[in-house]
Amino acid sequence: MSYELVPLGELGEIVAGSTPDTNNQKYWGGDIAWITPADLTSHEGIYFTGELRKITEAGYKSCSTKMLPAGSILFSSRAPIGHCAVTSFPLCTNQGFKSIIPNERLDAVYGFFTLKFFTPQIEALGRGATFAEVNKKIFENFAIPLPPLTEQKRIASLLARADRLRALRRTAHDLGESLLQSVFLEMFGDDKYDLMELRVVVKIDRTAANEDDIKTLPYIGLEDIEKDAGDFSKEYRPIPQNMLATNFKFTPNHVLYGKLRPYLNKVAMPSISGVCTTEILPLLPVKGKINKAYLWAYLRSKKFVDWASNNVSGANLPRLSPELLGDYPLPVPPLNLQEEFAGVVARVESLRGRMSEAGRQVENLFESLLARSFGEYP
Repeated sequence: MSYELVPLGELGEIVAGSTPDTNNQKYWGGDIAWITPADLTSHEGIYFTGELRKITEAGYKSCSTKMLPAGSILFSSRAPIGHCAVTSFPLCTNQGFKSIIPNERLDAVYGFFTLKFFTPQIEALGRGATFAEVNKKIFENFAIPLPPLTEQKRIASLLARADRLRALRRTAHDLGESLLQSVFLEMFGDDKYDLMELRVVVKIDRTAANEDDIKTLPYIGLEDIEKDAGDFSKEYRPIPQNMLATNFKFTPNHVLYGKLRPYLNKVAMPSISGVCTTEILPLLPVKGKINKAYLWAYLRSKKFVDWASNNVSGANLPRLSPELLGDYPLPVPPLNLQEEFAGVVARVESLRGRMSEAGRQVENLFESLLARSFGEYP
């Protein structure tokens, strides 16, 4: 069923924000919540409930920001365009928003999901040389489908339930990560084991891929390690032409370590053979000395990541040298303990794999619901 397209400006008051003078201390540290698009960078869900900077009454009066009541819709209109949330308490914003105080025609949660769906179209309307921005007039004139209020609430309720399910799946995935970290610290966190140079128990394997490898094996880059710490089989792609001469070979026996900041906590246990950029070091544990699951977990531990972060070199692209990595004094627990931990990793990763598949299904369901609700509109 199609509905009338109504400009946002007819569905509430469109409010732009402002920033008090940041050099005037009298304007900051008060009781009035003040939000920027950056505060929504990691926001998930519908309602914003996080902590914010506060401005004083004097700061509020010094600029053209305006108080938004709870139930307003925040929409970042620049740097970047598209961060969106519904306010759960009164606040004001900086100039990076075009917010909506809905009138009686618009349900706030329906408006939230509508803006999320149409963000690509709104973003395409942005103007500006340095960075794109959607001005107030453009935003006011952008039209969205508007069913009757009861239907808006029905659609919003359905999408909100699907969105909560997405959040639960993400939480479950994160809990699996926390569980592995907790088990690792419980088993190996007291530094009571013998220390050996990493190069003694791990081969830093910089075997260059030959021409046949490049033609037949899949390729991964640093961005692939960032996506997932486990199986990359769905992320592989042909090697880029500009990377043909700079690559290493790896197998399922390797642990892959990203030596370039900010990938120092990105480590992978690949399930198949492939080719990787030379910014990834394939590490081959010495059989009978180190279990690869233990090595994988240790290289992701806070202690090691802090050490690596403090020992990178290079001005433009700071990276950890293989030589320095080889000198690292790695704790080497008894192999039976390492293998016991590897069993925990295998069980947790198997569970997380099933949860990831369920998560993909939930994401597909959510996108399908969005498309069914708004997809027939240009």
